[in-house]
Parts: sequence; C-alpha cells; structure tokens
Amino acid sequence: MGKNKSFLRRDTRIKGNLIEKEVVVIDGEIQGNITAEEVELFENSKVKGNIKSKLSEIGGNLKGDIDSDKVHIRKTADITGSISQKTISVEEGANLKIRTETKNKKH
Repeated sequence: MGKNKSFLRRDTRIKGNLIEKEVVVIDGEIQGNITAEEVELFENSKVKGNIKSKLSEIGGNLKGDIDSDKVHIRKTADITGSISQKTISVEEGANLKIRTETKNKKH
C-alpha cells in the first residue's frame, strides 16, 4: 500500500506550522515550519519557514532551512537558506542562495 499524501492546493494559504506523518505536497503558500516524512514543493509553492523530513523535493520558492536525509532541487526552485543533508541533487537552472552541509552517514 502507498503512503498517504496530503495536498495543499495553489489557492491555499497557511500561517502556522504544518506537521504531517507521511507525505505532504504543497502548491500553495505557508508561513511556518513543515515537518513530514516526505515534503514536495511544486513550482507555484511559496514557503517561508524551515523543512524537516527524510526526503525533500523542492520545485518552488523557499525562504528557510532544509534538514533532510535526501534533497532533490528541481530547475524551477528558488531557495534562500541552508541545507543539511546526506545526499543532494540539483537540476540545472535552479536559483540558489544557500549554504549546504553534508550529514555524517552512519555505516
């Protein structure tokens, strides 16, 4: 069975922290921190806050920090902040003003 996904549509705006047990997909605006197993920001998303997750896929506008094991940055992303991760991949064309730090991998 697949993971449960919560969707925030383009016309949704939230002020406050968002906590989701599994997957959250955002195409709207959030002013607050996001905590979930997986976070996916679509191209139209605008987030002002920090993200903590196992997997982050960023395709929208983020002003804040990311703390994830795996980070994928899409070409449509515009990120200002710091990223702490085990692995990171970046598509050509992403607009980044970031500082990044690789977490220690446990053997």
